Amino acid sequence: MHIELAKTAGFCFGVKRAVETVYEQVRCHKSRRIYTYGPIIHNEEVIKDLKKQGVSVLHSEEELLKIEDGVVIIRSHGVPRHIYDLLKKRNITCVDATCPFVKKIHRIVAEESEKGSHIVIIGNSVHPEVEGIRGWAKDQVSVIQSAEEAEHFQAEKEGQKVCIVAQTTFNYNKFKELVEIIDKKGYDIIVLNTICNATKERQEEARRIAGRVDAMVVIGDKRSSNTQKLFEICKNECLNTYYIQTLDDLDMNQLRSVETVGITAGASTPNIIIEEVQNYVRINF
Repeated sequence: MHIELAKTAGFCFGVKRAVETVYEQVRCHKSRRIYTYGPIIHNEEVIKDLKKQGVSVLHSEEELLKIEDGVVIIRSHGVPRHIYDLLKKRNITCVDATCPFVKKIHRIVAEESEKGSHIVIIGNSVHPEVEGIRGWAKDQVSVIQSAEEAEHFQAEKEGQKVCIVAQTTFNYNKFKELVEIIDKKGYDIIVLNTICNATKERQEEARRIAGRVDAMVVIGDKRSSNTQKLFEICKNECLNTYYIQTLDDLDMNQLRSVETVGITAGASTPNIIIEEVQNYVRINF
């Protein structure tokens, strides 16, 4: 069996930086409680290991308000502006592990919103990254992730400028499609393609590999937005595409009759899991 592993599989820059930040804080603060505001990344295996190191996850603002002391690390997906204000007001040590590419979107949204623009975020409204971005805009903000939503979009004020940004892990082709729909409405728009280059490269490589193999394995947490999109892209190219979180999820029977297998992984998948899957497939098939 021939195995083709995507060169872009695994931790992206922002995720690697965030995870390393947490482990560094654990080493530096042996006597203080370490918290992350939300899971630092979308990967259960990483979160389990951090829990063993004594790191606790705060799942809501209510839980954050109960903290009296300790170090709170902002997750890679970022948070709304008011969370920083809350931590400062309560004099709690804050370590910001927000991906720099997400921070850039925060700055854009804050500046354009201040100028009076209606902010449009192309992305998943319930994803923590999008929730965070939304929290840097004023009242006039919309989240769009489907053609139907784009068709129904209306700016709140006549003649108002519209600023369009994207969730960093959004599908690039889908982003272009939705922007075109909004553009036809005749608004004065500024479009900022804030999809991370690493995301685009990962998606394009996954599409190419899936188009030339008999089966495709996509590795990543079920909650990972970028892994879900990788799976969708690969599935469109290769019907025998399988989504797994760890080696335990791999059904050996699915690969028995194939000659070529492609492997890719989401941006929050540790290399150790990717290597484990790759080695297992190579040895057993």
